[in-house]
Amino acid sequence: MAEKSSAAHDVPASLAHPVAPDQARLDAATSTFRMLSDPTRLHILWLLTHGEADVTALIESSGASRTAVSQHLAKLRFTGLVDTRKDGRRVIYRIRDGHLARLVGEGINHADHVVTGEPSHE
Repeated sequence: MAEKSSAAHDVPASLAHPVAPDQARLDAATSTFRMLSDPTRLHILWLLTHGEADVTALIESSGASRTAVSQHLAKLRFTGLVDTRKDGRRVIYRIRDGHLARLVGEGINHADHVVTGEPSHE
């Protein structure tokens, strides 16, 4: 088994799952990455890392059409990446869990390094 980096020791147990990936975990991760591969869906998820939002707020913030946002939210909800709750007649969306929020954030942080040329770091 590979040795953990010292940074991994600082991660709370609830955030780290030191399990070798079996086929079920690889398939689940691949499914998640597939859902993150669309720029509009990724933008919606990034917006939801900053808090809950309804469709109108997501349309305004993302610049995508109502139809596109609604379709992407349906896919995200179907695959379990977002949850909803009702607030009167409005449906409020939120990102499912902290692992996904951190994954989205790290993807955007990585992209920032790629775009700006900033050196990589641990």
